[in-house]
Amino acid sequence: MPRTLIITNDFPPRAGGIEAFVHEVALRLPDVVVYCSSPSRADAAADPRFDLRLPFPVVRDAARVLLPTPRVAARAEAVARLEDREAVLYGAAAPLGLLAGRLSGTVRRQVALTHGHETGWSALPGAREALRRIGDTTDTVTHLGEYTRRRLARALSPGAAARMRRVTPGVDATRFRPGAGGGKVRDRYGLGGRPVVVCVSRLVRRKGQDTLLRAWPRVLADVPDAALLIVGDGPDAARLRSAAAGLDSVVLTGPVDPEELPAHYDAGDVFAMPCRTRRGGLDVEGLGIVYLEASATGLPVVAGDSGGAPDAVLDGETGHVVDGTLPGPTARALVRLLKDPDRAARMGGRGREWVEREWSWDRTSERLTALLTAR
Repeated sequence: MPRTLIITNDFPPRAGGIEAFVHEVALRLPDVVVYCSSPSRADAAADPRFDLRLPFPVVRDAARVLLPTPRVAARAEAVARLEDREAVLYGAAAPLGLLAGRLSGTVRRQVALTHGHETGWSALPGAREALRRIGDTTDTVTHLGEYTRRRLARALSPGAAARMRRVTPGVDATRFRPGAGGGKVRDRYGLGGRPVVVCVSRLVRRKGQDTLLRAWPRVLADVPDAALLIVGDGPDAARLRSAAAGLDSVVLTGPVDPEELPAHYDAGDVFAMPCRTRRGGLDVEGLGIVYLEASATGLPVVAGDSGGAPDAVLDGETGHVVDGTLPGPTARALVRLLKDPDRAARMGGRGREWVEREWSWDRTSERLTALLTAR
């Protein structure tokens, strides 16, 4: 395994899906140095000793956001030389993959991870050309699934598109599992033995929590004792709380400690996040790791059809993919699952089997190791 330098803006203690992905990858590579931006004051105050607990060195730049400037390129090159790095892994292809040309004489291999936002870059003049340059100067640009592969390939040169490989985040099925503490979460929010639909995600419009709220009266008409548990925080929180006003069967938890997320999934009977594409295709779901975490917990899932979200569902087997722009399809899918708990349990069991087989972190690590060691 080559000595690897990870260059990224997305790293804990800041929370987020990309941050978790890059952190888990770093923990599984045997010889790593991370060069990254500085966390916000709030994130640093929340966990001031985070870097010190890691089993590898972290070089923090003074900047809150790393950009592919000459200064950052020189610093990255200096770190690579001083730490005797053989390979570079970009935590997100855009924009830091633009450093690859400068580092090509210092390291042997360069791999750029993509997460979904790069598909928006592929549709914008200027950004599309930047992606093409990243593809031509790195050895591999990864993709999450067929949707992201198609979108990114349009922006890349034919040679770079042919070198693309699939690398996805994994799921820790020992952490996200049935029996992870859902009973205590139900007690905390007064849910008792009611049928519970749970949504775990950042509260932003693309995720579709508002579609869930619009669908909810229709669900209650068929399943009167159902409850909706919306877990998370974000810029759409105030609007969602306003929309949920007067609905006693809806609970918005606010921010939840990451250690408690498995228990919040486990509090549900069905997982739903009817995500939708926005802004003419610029705001799109890259994959939706939450669907896989829910599947690992043994829940059937209802997913929106935005971008690569369907790649995280075996439609009709582990859950249902619906049009996330309309409340009707979401309501119908939820009612079917809530009214047929045996079928829901079979779907949840199938989902857990699939995650354990195809979405483990070991599998992700194997794929990435192969890319970093290729010659």
